[in-house]
Amino acid sequence: MTSADRGAGLAIETTGLSKRFGHQLAVNSIDLAVPRGSVFGFLGPNGSGKTTTIRLMLGLAAATAGSVRVLGQDMPGKLDEVLPQVGALVEGPAFYPFLSGAANLHRFDAADRHASPGTRRARVAEALERVGLSHAARKKVRAYSMGMKQRLGIANALLSRRELLILDEPTNGLDPQGTREVRSLVRSLAADGATVFVSSHLLAEVEQICTHAAIMSAGRLVAQGPLAELRQAGTAQVRLITPDAGAASGVLVRFGMTPVVGHPDGADAVITSALDAAPEAIVAALVADGVRVRGFAVERGSLEDRFVALTGEGFDVAQ
Repeated sequence: MTSADRGAGLAIETTGLSKRFGHQLAVNSIDLAVPRGSVFGFLGPNGSGKTTTIRLMLGLAAATAGSVRVLGQDMPGKLDEVLPQVGALVEGPAFYPFLSGAANLHRFDAADRHASPGTRRARVAEALERVGLSHAARKKVRAYSMGMKQRLGIANALLSRRELLILDEPTNGLDPQGTREVRSLVRSLAADGATVFVSSHLLAEVEQICTHAAIMSAGRLVAQGPLAELRQAGTAQVRLITPDAGAASGVLVRFGMTPVVGHPDGADAVITSALDAAPEAIVAALVADGVRVRGFAVERGSLEDRFVALTGEGFDVAQ
């Protein structure tokens, strides 16, 4: 497959993309591939290079080395052709505080030379409705909560139909209800055929809405792919519940496993071990040795486990 064939199925493609600030290499030769139609989670701890990468994609910063293609076009060379097809919320929204939410959106839409003035009022009303701000359309933005401002920023990205939405921390500052609304909104955008690129540090949100993900660490891209594959890349583990701890441990050792025995409820033992054999063979051997099996499960590593293994850092799992 040629690079052109590969790029045809990608909404975003970077090759060797790097950005240096003085002696600091903020983005270090990353090759990112975002499939068209995906909801793509861009993960990493603070300072890992996520926002800088987004700025390079959108032509808001110049790369030190490497290349970026967005919707099949070279950036920033094709900026004028690409940006009308892209909606973005980067580093938080900025609005005129003395104007209402609707008036702000009218101003931003009027600055878009590709937007039709004849349908502006209807498009502003629709965008506000999609993010749940119709009731606050005439309220001055200085009276908005942080979460309301965040939703107004998303509404701005939705003023015209976009092929690609790039959202940097879209649930930042939202209460649980607002978070659910944004989650539903992202799903609906993907259902309409848009590619949605979501930069986030909230693992729970990414796991609920994303189909693909990439993990950044210290400016490097350390993993990417379908979410299911990233989860399964970790080591699978056996969890066995039995009152016959000694006999069960002996069976696992015969399979080359290293059992860890615990007694969380003071009665049955809970034995865990990395999976090094076929589960059905293990169960058959346990039964053949007279071990009473009261529970047996194969547990795959979570996305959080994978993140910690790759970056050596913890992850915020709740807002």
